Amino acid sequence: MKARFRWREAASYLHIPILQKLFYDFANPAQLGALKLDEVLDWAAEALNRVDRASFFSTFEQSHAVQYFYEPFLEAFDPELRKELGVWYTPPEIVIYMVARVDTVLREELDIPDGLADPRVVVLDLCCGTGAYLADVLNKIASTLRAKGDDALLAHDLKQAAMSRVYGFEILPAPFVISHLQIGMLLHRLGAPFADDSDERAGVYLTNALTGWEPPTEPKQHLLFTEMEEERDKAQHVKQHAPILVILGNPPYSIFAGAAVEETRDLVEAYRTTQRVAAPQGRGLNDLYVRFFRMSERRITEGPEGRGVVCFISNYSWLDGLSFTGMRERYLEVFDRIWIDSMNGDKYKTGKLTPEGLPDPSVFSTEHNREGIQVGTAVSLLVSSTLEEGADVGFRNLWGGTKRDQLLHSRDAGSPAYEEVVPSCELGLPFSPGHGSADYFQWPLLSQLMECFLPAVKTSRDLDLVAIDAEVLRNRINTYFDPTTTDHEVRVVAPNLMTEVGGFRPTDARAQLTKLGIESGEFLACAYRPFDHRTLYWNRHASLLDRPRPDLKDAWHKTGTFLVCRPKGERSREGSPFLITRGLPEHHYSRPAAVCFPLRVTANASLLTPETRHDGLAPNWTARAEGYAQLLGIADLASTGIEPLASHVLAIGHSPAYLQENASALRLDWPRIPLPATRDALLASAELGRTVAALLDVEEPVDAVTTGSIRHELRPVSVLASVS
Repeated sequence: MKARFRWREAASYLHIPILQKLFYDFANPAQLGALKLDEVLDWAAEALNRVDRASFFSTFEQSHAVQYFYEPFLEAFDPELRKELGVWYTPPEIVIYMVARVDTVLREELDIPDGLADPRVVVLDLCCGTGAYLADVLNKIASTLRAKGDDALLAHDLKQAAMSRVYGFEILPAPFVISHLQIGMLLHRLGAPFADDSDERAGVYLTNALTGWEPPTEPKQHLLFTEMEEERDKAQHVKQHAPILVILGNPPYSIFAGAAVEETRDLVEAYRTTQRVAAPQGRGLNDLYVRFFRMSERRITEGPEGRGVVCFISNYSWLDGLSFTGMRERYLEVFDRIWIDSMNGDKYKTGKLTPEGLPDPSVFSTEHNREGIQVGTAVSLLVSSTLEEGADVGFRNLWGGTKRDQLLHSRDAGSPAYEEVVPSCELGLPFSPGHGSADYFQWPLLSQLMECFLPAVKTSRDLDLVAIDAEVLRNRINTYFDPTTTDHEVRVVAPNLMTEVGGFRPTDARAQLTKLGIESGEFLACAYRPFDHRTLYWNRHASLLDRPRPDLKDAWHKTGTFLVCRPKGERSREGSPFLITRGLPEHHYSRPAAVCFPLRVTANASLLTPETRHDGLAPNWTARAEGYAQLLGIADLASTGIEPLASHVLAIGHSPAYLQENASALRLDWPRIPLPATRDALLASAELGRTVAALLDVEEPVDAVTTGSIRHELRPVSVLASVS
């Protein structure tokens, strides 16, 4: 090559046969000519030859070097690819803390006095990236050996650890190369370099960490290079034979992340069934990080050792999400100790604010990547040792921009203690501190008090079907229905109505609707968002609205007012669970989705069968609610304004005490409603509910309450046992 940088020498330094093969090909002029890479590599070599190598490698060996190398490079080169692959460099404070905690647990829980330095301790990082965890494990081993005075054997023991019991798996070639480089330089600095012209190498393998753990039942597949086959076979030997005691790291934050998703889908089947707790809801178990948890749990608790440690920083949704009830139930059975350090920083759940209202950035936010990971994260430490019945769970929160330093310093004496968590089956066995009143599960569900409900209207084309100014909307819809206006002209005025999305065929829909005319629909008052009422053009034909909900619209015309609540089993919550409106509710009127309970129903409506109600309007009560109303003597008040029971429900839903005390329980099902034991208590609560309704422009305000700040302070209430 024209330049003086020696590519073959660089390949030899890495001690990786597969990379030596690739470097050799790149250094071969014949290969470079065919690939048209010779000129590009000449430029790279010329640039590298201008670098002061001693200064460069001295700087590169510092703990933050990789942070300025791989992740920022990929962010600049292809940011979408970076997100797709789930590439996130773990901050050094997190790495140091997790490695130190694992070392401590080995000593204190598994009775291994030398911790990670003990030759029996085999460590694996399933998704090692650029090798941060592996490097810190080796540093911890070196510091322990020095403290014991084993300087003479340090180099030998350290190199043996790097080669034969500190393993890493990585599926992406670039971080795989960097991890070898980082470990090679670390060993060189610690006086334990790999010998030249030998087969010594770090135990980091290019492989899919989620496959190959069982011996193959079919003949091995031949790969492009023999070096690739050797790499695969060595990785499988570790998977199938190494007595792994510790698995740690930072699993991918992407559903793809380069893994064979379909091939590993069955990994989490064990988490889909439950014995004592409600079955999982939703699709959370499809997240890729859950498969890394399952692989680790299975390897540690069912492996040859029958004990060990799992320590991950990951999405924290599994701690209390409804999709993970089976996962938590299993962990309580197979682990003895579980510690959770919640790093919060969830843009969607907390709005990135601390409990004091201060900014709460992602723990992955750095100077070069201030956005960080958008989901909340937690460090989870799970230990299997004596297999005693039931695991002890400890939990603590860390908040704010200094949480990484808080975590690092929490190793010191006097650090914030873990709060003991007693997971409740009724709440889905959450590992975060439970929030539920002592009597919460004795109270009736909303659906046990109000019989009929319907989902809200969903347009999926809000920008063109909903408007603040009714006249603007009328003009737009008139243009849409004008047969003399071309589709192209309509697209300029109402682009969303002429865009093909999903099953919506805009050209066919417009052709059908122009024949029916604008009178085939209606301009209606729409409860678009809380305190935000707009005009909606509603039409049941041609799928113009994604979910027109004609039954809801008919009920609205007949009954007038809806109590709006979230559907059961929704995780993402925002504000009070209850709103009330005289408008036609839109899907997002109550987030994440609005379900509408009419305050009154009619016997001839499809909502109720005639035999359950007399003709005309009647309260939307169940038999249980009717019995309660008659017992307290409030049935005769149901025909005036918002009847007391619905007004009481509204007041309860805007009570800070109710929302705070029952935060976790409110995610599980329809909200449960405490029923006051006396008529006076119910009417006092209903009065507050009328004030809430007044703030939402539904009811005239109660004279006795003039403030816009409603604080419905809950006192002990009784659920009447006689009401069934």
